Amino acid sequence: MKAYISIDMEGVCGIVREIETDPKKGGDAYQQSRHLMTQEANAAIEGCIKGGATEVLIADSHWNFDNLVPEELHEAATLLRGTPRGLSMMQGLDASYDAALFVGYHARAGTPRAILDHTYSGTIAAIRVNGTEVGETGINAYPAGHQGVPVVLVTGDRAVTAEAKALIPNVHTVAVKDATGATSARNLHPKKAREQIRAEATKAIQGAKSIPPIRAKTPIEMIIEFRGTYAADARR
Repeated sequence: MKAYISIDMEGVCGIVREIETDPKKGGDAYQQSRHLMTQEANAAIEGCIKGGATEVLIADSHWNFDNLVPEELHEAATLLRGTPRGLSMMQGLDASYDAALFVGYHARAGTPRAILDHTYSGTIAAIRVNGTEVGETGINAYPAGHQGVPVVLVTGDRAVTAEAKALIPNVHTVAVKDATGATSARNLHPKKAREQIRAEATKAIQGAKSIPPIRAKTPIEMIIEFRGTYAADARR
């Protein structure tokens, strides 16, 4: 069984401020976040292996895609790291995979009580697929679904887990923090968060066949709303 993990940073337990996710300006705070992110990655990998996965590919999917600490990463996984990537956060996924897991994800732009809510770029206000507003969870779940691969687990703050449940039937989730504002949250202890991620990843892999891949109906209409005219003009 093959498992694919796409891991972001904003949804990792203990991370609440943008500076903690910024490799250019974050300094020691960002370095600490790298370790937290890597440990959550390991929990997901361990859960996949326990659930029956024989192959795990993990795609570092934050910023420039080079945040995970390679020497700290579980040796059972293959690490996809760096740019450029034509498929961004879902590079490397194809129909040979049996399940996809989204770890450390965040809610879509404009979500209240969500840690560091945004959709890909600060220039994007909203993305709608066939009339349904989606964040990175949905944007990434649809191409997985068109490959026949179900998204079986989404972890992050409570807002993104609610977003995932509304979009993906039977998806497993782990809420590692509960936002009280855009940059503040009640966090589980990181060890408890990892325990829950490990356990839920195991269940998700074992029950992958009960979770249908989601597919957008064709023809697909995607509408992107930008925050300013400059960003829209640059993408014509």
